[in-house]
Amino acid sequence: MKRIGFMFMIIILLFSLSGATIPDKTSVAGKCMTCHKEKSPGLYKQWFESSHATHNVTCLDCHQAKKGEKDSYTHYDATIATLVTPKDCGNCHEREAEETQRSYHATAGEILDSNDAYMAHVAGGAPVAIVGCESCHGAKVEIDPDSENRLSAKSWPNSGIGRLNPDGSKGSCTACHTRHSFSLSQARQPESCSKCHLGPDHPQKEVYEESKHGNAFFTNKEKMNLHGAAWVVGVDYYYAPTCATCHISMLADGDGSELVGRSHQMTDRLPWRLFGLIYAHPQPKSPDTTVIRNAVGITAPTDFKGNFATAYLIDEEEMAQRTATMQAVCLSCHGRAWVGGHFKRLDNAIAETNHFVRASTGIMEAIWEAGLARPDNPMDEIIEKKWMDTWLFYGNTIRFASAMAGGGDYGVYAGGRYQLNQRITELEAWYQERNSARKAAPPAE
Repeated sequence: MKRIGFMFMIIILLFSLSGATIPDKTSVAGKCMTCHKEKSPGLYKQWFESSHATHNVTCLDCHQAKKGEKDSYTHYDATIATLVTPKDCGNCHEREAEETQRSYHATAGEILDSNDAYMAHVAGGAPVAIVGCESCHGAKVEIDPDSENRLSAKSWPNSGIGRLNPDGSKGSCTACHTRHSFSLSQARQPESCSKCHLGPDHPQKEVYEESKHGNAFFTNKEKMNLHGAAWVVGVDYYYAPTCATCHISMLADGDGSELVGRSHQMTDRLPWRLFGLIYAHPQPKSPDTTVIRNAVGITAPTDFKGNFATAYLIDEEEMAQRTATMQAVCLSCHGRAWVGGHFKRLDNAIAETNHFVRASTGIMEAIWEAGLARPDNPMDEIIEKKWMDTWLFYGNTIRFASAMAGGGDYGVYAGGRYQLNQRITELEAWYQERNSARKAAPPAE
């Protein structure tokens, strides 16, 4: 008891130096901090150095729950929940929580929870889906009444950005704002996003690191004002953009006044959805892509022939508005002619890549029609997985590298177009060889 009392006196001293007000040690919040200072020192120190601590936001402010809530349980003198959801964060960060609920990030777990998660559960398998897909997408958090914290080990730990929470909210703020420091500077850096946005299917990390943007950031990181309360590109920093710069952070016009505020919806500046299933297409109107049905009734924004499910996608006017908003970011550092030329090249790259992916899909359709593969599940046979490479890996790599201004050799050619052409050649050769053998085979008696 003496040790705990001494520790609490130290906490009071440190709080007084930081300007924060320490709760009374006999209060529930005070007991939380006193105990976790000893039992979870790393967690405690992260919180103590955070803006939450400076503004007197304690453990209980985030973790307190009402009795009867699905994931609540009694922990010493408090009713708490281990899981802190966007609904909880929204008690203070109302606008950000509301925007998050409308985002692709918050709905990323819904496709894995649906019956249409072909790539996760069919092409990958359940263990891969849990470890590889759900760690980024998130999954439905299940309740286990017999668990110490009422969360089932089947779905916890889970910080996936599209986590489906027991309170009905979607998403996980801690996917970007890592607990328990919740650092703005961390969320502003490319490493925060690169946990999920990497690899041949969505190689934003690799493209950024090869680009001049990435080179400029890593060269001038100490000049990026990452810890600043205000972070307007062209005003508070100007050496390089990060993922947050282009997709979420504040913009300013020529005289330094705010033009577009930050938005946790994330797609406000994106006209195209480059992560093509199977082709790049205009962004969906709703972040919940499970509602989309293409011409043949499948949950996909395009059909095999490349036709768009236009009823579910934004129109040309909305695409133009989002393009202009993204271009406003570019104009903070680049001239108008440079920006216009870049976006024209991007549109051309999207159209041409869709054309070549359509060629690969045409071969795959011929394979199905000839009975050389089963069309009932288009992603489980070896030849179908080779076809998937054309759009899931090589097509996507070309498109992202074209969009992110500088990943030319890695993405557009060596890791993209060259590989795409090679795979199309392999598909055609496979089809011709087996189709010829099929035709030459004697008829069955």
